[in-house]
Amino acid sequence: MTTALRRPEAPAGSDRGTYTYISVYSAVLYTVLLTAPVVAGKLAEQFALTPVQVGALFSAELGAFSLATIPAYLWLRRLNLRTATYLFTAVVVLGNLISGFLDDFGWLVAARVVTSLAAGSITVILLTLSGRTSNPSRAFGLFVVFQLAMGALILAVFPALYAGTGVAAIYWTLAGLAAVCVVVVPRIDGEALREPAASLATSGARPPLAQYITGLAAVLLFYVALSGVWSFMAQISADAGIGLSATSLVLSVATVAGIASALLATILGDTPRRRMYLRLGYIGMALSVALLFGTPGLLRFAVAAVVFKFAWTLILPYLLSTLSDVGGSQVMNTTNLMIGTGFAVGPIVSGTLAETMGFGAMLAFSLVAVMASLLCVLVVQRKTTP
Repeated sequence: MTTALRRPEAPAGSDRGTYTYISVYSAVLYTVLLTAPVVAGKLAEQFALTPVQVGALFSAELGAFSLATIPAYLWLRRLNLRTATYLFTAVVVLGNLISGFLDDFGWLVAARVVTSLAAGSITVILLTLSGRTSNPSRAFGLFVVFQLAMGALILAVFPALYAGTGVAAIYWTLAGLAAVCVVVVPRIDGEALREPAASLATSGARPPLAQYITGLAAVLLFYVALSGVWSFMAQISADAGIGLSATSLVLSVATVAGIASALLATILGDTPRRRMYLRLGYIGMALSVALLFGTPGLLRFAVAAVVFKFAWTLILPYLLSTLSDVGGSQVMNTTNLMIGTGFAVGPIVSGTLAETMGFGAMLAFSLVAVMASLLCVLVVQRKTTP
């Protein structure tokens, strides 16, 4: 039986405003996570932190970013989205400003958690609005493209720009970037989620529980697989005897490939071939993981890394769009929690497997997760009509 859960159509002008809002905020909010490689060294030096303490700080930030989903169940369809965005942006700005003045590690952790909760709350709005546009694949593509582009810019510019400064300068820069974002808030409809909520409640439309869980499982497994493999790409390369400079070059090329594929998905948007692109992406991702087995030479490692990143960022907009087809008032909100959980679980499980059983076991686990995610997607696609 086919379940047709159609999203309300948004006018083109409204879509353009939403796309602008998504692009600007996704680029800036994810700097909280993207600056981790730049911030880590400065934090360790300034606060005399151990690697465990640095890792705990970033884990707390990432956890708070994801757990913002839980309170969002209460406010997402009750607050005006513009008001909520202004409020959470103010918290992000103040949190980053205060972080730059703190000299106690405990208080710094508290400030970073509050800041990430606010940033994660805005991300919930981004994901939910993306699923409600007339072209969700394009909206989710923008969500990915601007994150990747900002990530590449940060890793290229920040180390040199802040070489002679303390960590406070980075936090204050993040505060300034967040403050600039408020200029795009008027571009969205603040009441966009209130009206459909009423009509949804009246119609009684709800996604079937099994379909809802299967879709969320697809996202969770996808992120477990990608974070588990990508986190250990450098170690896999070193284990195969590939030099650090060659590895860095390969990963840089892979990052460019990832931006290109996300941009491609953005340009294509929702097309009759969307399901085919999604399946091809999964096949490419699975093949790239398979190429990493054994001790890959430089060429095989390079092909695997580039295909992996290209496939991963091609899949993501279409995977999120598939979830938006499931419908329901909180599906994209819960998706944010699955993304964070996958990011947290993947490296831990993969690291444990690599340490106890070797990289072969780790890659086998990730390959199974990729194929299981694809299976979940196929099940969801059979039951939805986009």
